[in-house]
Amino acid sequence: MLTAHRALVSVYDKRDLVDFAKGLDRLGIEILSTGGTFRALESAGLQVVRVADLTGYPEILDGRVKTLHPKIHGGILADRGRASHVAELRDHDIAPIDLVVANLYPFRETSRKPGVDIAKVVDSIDVGGPCMVRAAAKNYQGVVVVVDPEDYPQILAALEETDGLVPEALRRQLAVKAFRHTQAYDAAISDWFEHLSESEDEQFPQHLLLDLAKQSELRYGENPHQGAALYRVQGDTGVFGGFTQLQGKELSYNNLLDAAAALRTVALHTEPAAAIIKHNNPCGVGRGDTAVDAYERALACDPVSAFGSAIAVNRPVDVELAAAIAGRFVELVLAPDFAADALPKLAKKSNLRLLACELEKTRPGDHELRPVPGGFIAQTVDPMEEDESQWVCPTKRQPTQAERTALGFAWRVVRAASSNSIVITNEYQSVGIGAGQMSRVDAARFAVTKAQLETEGCVAASDGFFPFRDGLDALAEAGVRAIVQPGGSKRDTEVTAAADEHGIAMLMTGRRHFRH
Repeated sequence: MLTAHRALVSVYDKRDLVDFAKGLDRLGIEILSTGGTFRALESAGLQVVRVADLTGYPEILDGRVKTLHPKIHGGILADRGRASHVAELRDHDIAPIDLVVANLYPFRETSRKPGVDIAKVVDSIDVGGPCMVRAAAKNYQGVVVVVDPEDYPQILAALEETDGLVPEALRRQLAVKAFRHTQAYDAAISDWFEHLSESEDEQFPQHLLLDLAKQSELRYGENPHQGAALYRVQGDTGVFGGFTQLQGKELSYNNLLDAAAALRTVALHTEPAAAIIKHNNPCGVGRGDTAVDAYERALACDPVSAFGSAIAVNRPVDVELAAAIAGRFVELVLAPDFAADALPKLAKKSNLRLLACELEKTRPGDHELRPVPGGFIAQTVDPMEEDESQWVCPTKRQPTQAERTALGFAWRVVRAASSNSIVITNEYQSVGIGAGQMSRVDAARFAVTKAQLETEGCVAASDGFFPFRDGLDALAEAGVRAIVQPGGSKRDTEVTAAADEHGIAMLMTGRRHFRH
């Protein structure tokens, strides 16, 4: 590129704009601008040339046409290395534009507003902005394109250090960022239009568009010889609602999987709850009047397996909970917040990762994706809400109120375990967890075997139906008094009869919760 003399600045996001423009002005770079950007810069005392004065045409059609003019796009697209282009600029009295600073109308944010009018969304589709950005990115060899206010400092530094000649490597990097910017913008628009055209019974769009930005490199993947990185969805609140790591080592791939499982588990509970997760499965889940009560109950389920686990609580970590956690080897703690006096107790374990983050929330229409060779499979998310009033009791004995409370808790716990799974609980904590077994009777036996607390008088939950009575018999032998399961087996009658033989109360939910 030649030495920069002229910049076109037209942005919606005006963060740090005035300081950046003042920097351009100090370097003797003329500034062209439009609309609200022009007014912001002029009110800051900067000398700015209005684009309408340059082109000889006013902004028309409520601002829809401002920069779509040969004096703008000719100045951006001209190849400074071609004599014919330079001659044409001179013949048509077009001055080259060396920097284009532009970002686009907030289409994604506007389209997601509840109850927003379609006409308002359509009006937020930027036309001139993407044209300028794409033109400047195409001509990166002669033009610097800037779409992100975070890049302003390095642009000013490069202009100052090189006498207005921005290095080619930086120009190319900015061009890539610009094309990603317009790609994401167009993807959001096409996605909105496609959803607008869908019928109400169509759950999955014909094209599922992903716009992901790398957030960080991870320590490693599932194994140390595998690389890994964390990507966030552009335009959304961020991974785990935008987490903050307060201390500890870098995150690994497995840390994040366990973190997701832990957050998903505690988000199902309204009262203070804690989940201890290892290898994407719960070692224990507890609830109580306080977060530390919930944690201690969760830990009691399987303190040996909890070694090196991830812990999530759905309340802020206070000093009492911090003291309880600090005495054990833990990889990761997740919570909505950490009290100031709790942090010093946890800081003694310098490798312990602390993440302040939101609990998992699901939205209607959300999809989950998993890779398969050559593509992805998609499903709607398993909703968190559960209407327990719809559960039916086919057994002779109805569950007591205390048993119903325990069954509701057990049902939330079993959702956190890998299928096939059966969990045994009391009202306040998991007692035995049989997760990820190939047969349901083995899951039941494993839940009994893993139990370190008293199983007599407990309840159990099964994430899928009982295909035979043997799983229920194993639970009855351990003293389980009530069971919740989806139902739907060909042998439901046989299983119900078995429950009646043992005096077990059983509820059927009509909905299973497999988690492969």
